[in-house]
Amino acid sequence: MAPSFSARSRAIEPFHVMALLARAHELQAAGHDVIHLEIGEPDFTTAEPIVRAGQAALAAGHTRYTAARGLPALREALAGFYATRHGLSIDPERILITPGGSGALLLAAALLVDPGKHWLLADPGYPCNRHFLRLVEGDAQLVPVGPESRYQLTPELIDRHWNADSVGALLASPANPTGTVLSRDELAALSATLRARGGHLLVDEIYHGLTYDLEAPSVLEVDNEAFVLNSFSKYFGMTGWRLGWLVAPQAAVPELEKLAQNLYISAPTLAQHAALACFEEGTLAILEARRAEFARRRDYLLPALRALGFRIVVEPQGAFYLYADISAFGGDAQAFCRHFLETEHVAFTPGLDFGRHQADRHVRFAYTQSLPRLEEAVARIARGLKSWRPDAL
Repeated sequence: MAPSFSARSRAIEPFHVMALLARAHELQAAGHDVIHLEIGEPDFTTAEPIVRAGQAALAAGHTRYTAARGLPALREALAGFYATRHGLSIDPERILITPGGSGALLLAAALLVDPGKHWLLADPGYPCNRHFLRLVEGDAQLVPVGPESRYQLTPELIDRHWNADSVGALLASPANPTGTVLSRDELAALSATLRARGGHLLVDEIYHGLTYDLEAPSVLEVDNEAFVLNSFSKYFGMTGWRLGWLVAPQAAVPELEKLAQNLYISAPTLAQHAALACFEEGTLAILEARRAEFARRRDYLLPALRALGFRIVVEPQGAFYLYADISAFGGDAQAFCRHFLETEHVAFTPGLDFGRHQADRHVRFAYTQSLPRLEEAVARIARGLKSWRPDAL
């Protein structure tokens, strides 16, 4: 007898890139050299001061639960970081430490979305956002966006797509997969639009710190009542430590704390103690050097791909991705990605993982490999384009 699983589980799509990644691992096991440009994970290991702090916490026996909102010292350190980076005075009581940025998203979705209600999300965008909404019996109203709005929601788009079931909008700045950044004026205009409709404003700031040629403003600079999702994974390089945070309006904190107590008790204790080292001067120097390296990679890969015929109209200002239109080559993105993995052993992600709008004609490259590896990847892609035959598939 076939098992009976929930409708919500069946409705949540897998990461399509994971099948590609599994095949990449098979090719590696067979002895092939695969260049990984598909997964959104920095190639740098966690900075040594953070590792040492985690080891010291383990040796000191810090292995028990913390309070659901997280270590007070870490929440205070984050408040200090907002003061230094953004000139903001954030009460540490408004900060909740979560198991990754995903934990922050789960709390916000559970708090703000009733069954049948939805947030507006840009399409393309990070896929888990819409899947978390489905998990709480809500929905995502995907709004098609393109180069004309730098792949971001605008007040006009919100007005056009808002309906009786809309309760908010989730933005991302810098955005995945496009790397675009919202300015302070744009954030203020979006905030005013949502406030006029009685909607919640949420901003994914997970790639803050990883911007090039500019500093990304926080939405809290223009809207003290916005919800901010963030993570120690990207700029701070702590992906496997599973640590994030949520900044919420003061009135929402008791309800969020109650949800945290029930959903996960607390974020990983060792990771929280390790993260205290993130804000030390020496650690920040390491992280800033890594940001400069990401900038060099972007500045190489962007013109190199354009020269091969990939259409990248909007220059990414943050994160570590290039979202490229492959229309010039014909065929669909999934077949295109399979071709380069099988023939040239270069892995990158089809657009289907990021939504539905023109997904079959876009791919995402993550420049999370060293410059020599990126140069080798470009050489292989150039060679693979010569053997690409969309009609033969």
